[in-house]
Amino acid sequence: MLDIKYIKECPDEIVARLAKKGKDAREDVEMILKLDTERRALINETEALKADQNKTNKLIPQYKKEGKDLSAIFAEMKELGAKVKSNDEKLKEVETQLTSFMLGLPNLPDPDLKEGGKENNEPLRYFGEPKNFDFEPQNHVDLCTNLGLIDYKRGAKLSGNGFWIYSGIGARLEWAILNYFIDTHIGNGYQLMLVPHMLGYECGLTAGQFPKFQDEVYWMETAEDERRRFMLPTAETALVSLHRDEILTEADLPKKYISYTPCFRREAGSYRADERGMVRGHQFNKVEMVQYTLPEKSDEAFDELVANAENLVKGLGFHFRTVKLAAADCSASMARTYDIEINIPSMNGYKEVSSVSNARDYQARRGMMRVKRDNGKMEYLHTLNGSGLATSRIFPALVEQNQNADGSVTVPEVLRKYIGIDVIKK
Repeated sequence: MLDIKYIKECPDEIVARLAKKGKDAREDVEMILKLDTERRALINETEALKADQNKTNKLIPQYKKEGKDLSAIFAEMKELGAKVKSNDEKLKEVETQLTSFMLGLPNLPDPDLKEGGKENNEPLRYFGEPKNFDFEPQNHVDLCTNLGLIDYKRGAKLSGNGFWIYSGIGARLEWAILNYFIDTHIGNGYQLMLVPHMLGYECGLTAGQFPKFQDEVYWMETAEDERRRFMLPTAETALVSLHRDEILTEADLPKKYISYTPCFRREAGSYRADERGMVRGHQFNKVEMVQYTLPEKSDEAFDELVANAENLVKGLGFHFRTVKLAAADCSASMARTYDIEINIPSMNGYKEVSSVSNARDYQARRGMMRVKRDNGKMEYLHTLNGSGLATSRIFPALVEQNQNADGSVTVPEVLRKYIGIDVIKK
């Protein structure tokens, strides 16, 4: 959520910066200013009425002592009470509307981002070289099927399209990848958290995914008297609520967390022809990084998260690139995002395996997460997140980039201690 003070002081700047994200916020900003003015007027009027109530109420003992008629005072008290009640109801309605408009505004993109969408994304650096084969390479679907790593048919039988089963060595390879990620992050000083996979609405609201995207998650059916929950789309949604409604100290920060979870997504639209297998699905595994930090350490934390994600991909020996997203390609909650994209040979292009993002104080305002400075000053902290990493594209890239002419797949060296073999054969 944006700072209402900033909106009031610089409305044109807010509109201009959100336009870089493709959001025409003029009417929303004007409505926020109107509602805020109305809210403050109602508060001032109500305070004046309550002052009159107190003043009039103090006359009652005096009137009783003097034997005066109290009917006029009681009538006035009743009238004042009715006005206060009416104003309180109006204020509640205005504040509800104001909150709705405030929650609907996306985060401001950082000033250095290019405006527009994917067409203006900027590759910053490349690592390694694309894989060249001296034989006709197979795609990951055929490789995984022939080697018995993934059972697509039975996955679809159990749950429909967009689901698969890791089988035998395939399951062990998936677990090896996840262990490699987790061990690396722990070595980098991150605390492992195993979070619930079903979350309450407030988690989605704090992360900035709700209310706008609340229909894009899987909601659990519950009895009317039970708390409604949804299946987490990413561990970020849980991790950025760990300190919701809390006040931390400077000494508490930074907080560095990782979590492994399956992620559940309602994918909109149809599948592209080149996105077969596990590249796009309703459930996939991911290790997520989240940091809570002081505002002045925010950029440093962002660079750390990007480096962590890049180093994981480097460790696997993949060719990849790091891309700075244009404003409109960043999610609604984020001020800036870098994607790490790997090459999957059969797809003739790059696929994102990690998005590292800085929300600045946007999520902290929604979740009332603050830091008390050593000098006693209170302010909102910053939150950041990054995939570290998602496996559903790492796995296809691994088998395709490490395939051999005989149809076998060489296991990257960093994974061998977890899986116990060097080459996966039929």
